[in-house]
Amino acid sequence: MTSLSGKTQIDWDAFTQALDPVEVIDEPVLIKKRSRDFFWYSPILNAELRRCFGDLVAVPKSVEELARCLATAFDFDAPVVVRGGGTGNYGQSVPMDGGLIIEMTGMNKILEIGDGFVRAQAGALMADVNAALRDHGREMCMFPSTQDIATIGGFVAGGSSGIGSIANGMLRDPGNLRALKAMDVTSDPKEHLFEGEDVLQVHHAWGLNGVITEVTLRTVPAQDWIGCIATFDDYATAYATGYALAQMPEIGCKLISTVDARITDYFPRLKGHVRSAKHLMVSMIPADQIDAFRAVIEDNDGVPDLTLTEDQRIAAKLPHVFDFSYNHTTLQVLKADRKATYQQIGCPAPPDPQAIADLRPKLGDDVWMHHEFAKVGGEIVTFDLPIIWFTSEDRLAEINATYAANGFPVYDAHTWQVEGGGLKNADYRHLAWKKRMDPKGLLNSAKSMAWDSVKDLSPEDIEAKATT
Repeated sequence: MTSLSGKTQIDWDAFTQALDPVEVIDEPVLIKKRSRDFFWYSPILNAELRRCFGDLVAVPKSVEELARCLATAFDFDAPVVVRGGGTGNYGQSVPMDGGLIIEMTGMNKILEIGDGFVRAQAGALMADVNAALRDHGREMCMFPSTQDIATIGGFVAGGSSGIGSIANGMLRDPGNLRALKAMDVTSDPKEHLFEGEDVLQVHHAWGLNGVITEVTLRTVPAQDWIGCIATFDDYATAYATGYALAQMPEIGCKLISTVDARITDYFPRLKGHVRSAKHLMVSMIPADQIDAFRAVIEDNDGVPDLTLTEDQRIAAKLPHVFDFSYNHTTLQVLKADRKATYQQIGCPAPPDPQAIADLRPKLGDDVWMHHEFAKVGGEIVTFDLPIIWFTSEDRLAEINATYAANGFPVYDAHTWQVEGGGLKNADYRHLAWKKRMDPKGLLNSAKSMAWDSVKDLSPEDIEAKATT
């Protein structure tokens, strides 16, 4: 079997034989499909990554089969990329160097539901975990809007927040990610347990520094949630009302998002259910707090158009309200027009509605705001995931510069290297653990712009760079 990627000189027939009895996928069309994630949200990433393919896909069903995959990769010096549901936006699971794609969805068991936690294999779907927890009166403290196809391991490897972050903080906040196991890439792969603060050695490293096999997440008491959409005449008022709700722990919102009225034209399933041409505030509210929620909306000159129980939502044939939040908002627009893209923007903290109002006219008509509310270290923050009508990289740079000049930091969504986006700078602690867990540098190494500069150092020398 020749190299589909054109980037490896490996005897893939011999490699496949060495993997036996692990299930493999060697059909080129299917390999190419599993070489993609949602990088096409970005026209820049789409141009750079759409022709990057792996050479073979392995689908292990157990820890033992995964170890066989990694030992074989070590013996053949094969690049490795680990894949969950493929919901990443930055090409995290795209094999830049070709090689082996390990699809983790076969390792999907929910292992334990205990007092305030759930422990599951990395390939378990987030929606399946939440469904299992409901039988125990619990739910995950947060989940992504893509929970139906996102795996719990993929969320930990590449995610940072989600539905529930306004109540429970970011994934990295103490107590939310309780423990994980990750396997090294050596001739005899072993699992390593990371607990407490040590989980941050592996979390959000895009699979660079070990293959996550098992995750333990915090759970919270399950509630009957009401999906709510309110409309406002003015975006700054919608944002200010979201901030007011975020400061009311007695209401206990699970989700607060605000969406520019122009974006709602791309939500056809909401037509006839909410006022047209109005700015949205999307929320999830405990059922026993719905009257208090309505009062807050009306006191701020808004209209609570939709307040639906789950049964009412199903009867009305409407999507979950969280389908209009986070990057599902971007997806709704892209379904209709592929000229759209997005960006990731930090906002002044504490939230400042006037700063939002002042910034809007400076951005131009090709930037439509969409804010998510969350907590970081107990403090309320927001971040903007605007719809941007892409015309050129120069114009995107102008938009980024406008945000930055006005005190809104840009966390670039149009880079496929981990240091170029949310991390900003090299995380030498991550890279030190990569050296320990992946001494040959086979795991997704192209995704770190700093790896080549430290790969010949010892783990201790790499980690020392974190303090210099």
